[in-house]
Amino acid sequence: MTVQVILKGFGEVVKEVTFRVRRYDPEKDNTPKYSEYKVPVKKGMTVLDGILYIKEHIDPSLSARYSCRMGICGSCAMIINGKERLACQTQILELNKDLIKVDPLGNYNLIKDLVPDLSKLFNNHKSVKPYIIRNDNPPTAEYLQKPEEREKYAMFTECILCGACLSACPTMAADDLYLGPQALAQAYRYIADSRDMGFEERLNVLDSKHGVWRCHFAGACSEVCPKGVDPALAIQLLRGVLMKNSFFGYKQVPAPVGKERPTVVEGLKVLEEKIKESEKK
Repeated sequence: MTVQVILKGFGEVVKEVTFRVRRYDPEKDNTPKYSEYKVPVKKGMTVLDGILYIKEHIDPSLSARYSCRMGICGSCAMIINGKERLACQTQILELNKDLIKVDPLGNYNLIKDLVPDLSKLFNNHKSVKPYIIRNDNPPTAEYLQKPEEREKYAMFTECILCGACLSACPTMAADDLYLGPQALAQAYRYIADSRDMGFEERLNVLDSKHGVWRCHFAGACSEVCPKGVDPALAIQLLRGVLMKNSFFGYKQVPAPVGKERPTVVEGLKVLEEKIKESEKK
């Protein structure tokens, strides 16, 4: 009975809304324009569902990027009614508007319609070396880490590279070479990781004219993050690390290595011996 109550009304058209979508094809158009489409809305429909309805039933030439449709991949980030959001997570009825204005992410070159070129995002991310760097030999066991050590950077692991923070960042709009909130937050995520030893390798990129000091701390990046990451906080924490390095020299204490594990070959030998012993029994 409870299930029937919850599902009551699903599949029925509740209202009709107007989608005002920014259209632009750099290969054909001189300037962007807006096209309007009437979309019948049912309970549970997201903005992405509305865009796909337009593409499938009204205008197949409309271009948009999407993948998982579950708020995990970040592919469908766009500006909806003036704010960066994931289209697959934004319920049409919860917007409570008869007009839904959809624009592509800002501060990026445009491929077509709602599809931005995210090369800037990925290149900036790559420049801060977003991976664990160690000076010791290749490990044969896990690097040990306490729960409280992971807590220092845990929130910043939630980034899904949707690019919304760069779109909302006013500094990014003024300085095309600025690393941006996503890359800086990920730089802090790895520097704060007790398993990492790569601070010195990232220093020249971070402590630069277009690095961490370029941020004006508007906080827009944190406001629009769909996963609750706070890049503005990460940037301030990263500034603290660089200040400490300037006065005292910042030292990373590498996490210890756990008990050495057997190699694959050794492990197979042990397994074979156990199998032989069991067969004898």
